[in-house]
Amino acid sequence: MSFWDLSDGDAANEDAKSEYEIPGGNMDPIPNNSDVLAGIAAAKWATKKDADERFIEIQWKVKSPQVFANRVVFQKLWVADFDPQAKDNEKALAKRDKARRMLATIDMNAKGRLMKSNDMPSDDALALALVDAEMVIKCMVWEIEDRAKGEVITGNWVSAVKGKDAELTIGEPMKKSEPTGGGAADLDDEIPF
Repeated sequence: MSFWDLSDGDAANEDAKSEYEIPGGNMDPIPNNSDVLAGIAAAKWATKKDADERFIEIQWKVKSPQVFANRVVFQKLWVADFDPQAKDNEKALAKRDKARRMLATIDMNAKGRLMKSNDMPSDDALALALVDAEMVIKCMVWEIEDRAKGEVITGNWVSAVKGKDAELTIGEPMKKSEPTGGGAADLDDEIPF
């Protein structure tokens, strides 16, 4: 038996080519305005590529409804530094306040361990307090033009959190936009949250 043996009896190293794409490709996002049950798979501090500004990144793994089970939705919470995407300091301050309220609500639904301290939480504190907590998240859809490929890409962002017993609802799928020629080249940009 070889490391390269596949479950169907073939071998990965036979007829190897210079290109391979994992089947599946891009999938449509969870429909806009959907409430789904999700658990926190990871929570940590992160920085934007080539920048010093810090934010909390939360990775949500959808549990229900079954049609979206195991989908992953990423959330950025600009609770410390100002979001560099904000147009001015007043908007950046308002965005930081909203992010802190969101984090407090997430923490409250995860037993409120972070709020017991007035200190900025560490990566360890975030992980211990939040990972494995389940709650209902409202998924909204963002879209941006990928100028390199000339196509519109979409994804989900979290606009609200509720207790895990809240009602689940599925919104309507958004119609795909046509590229306009003025989209962002850097797909690391945060949209729209």
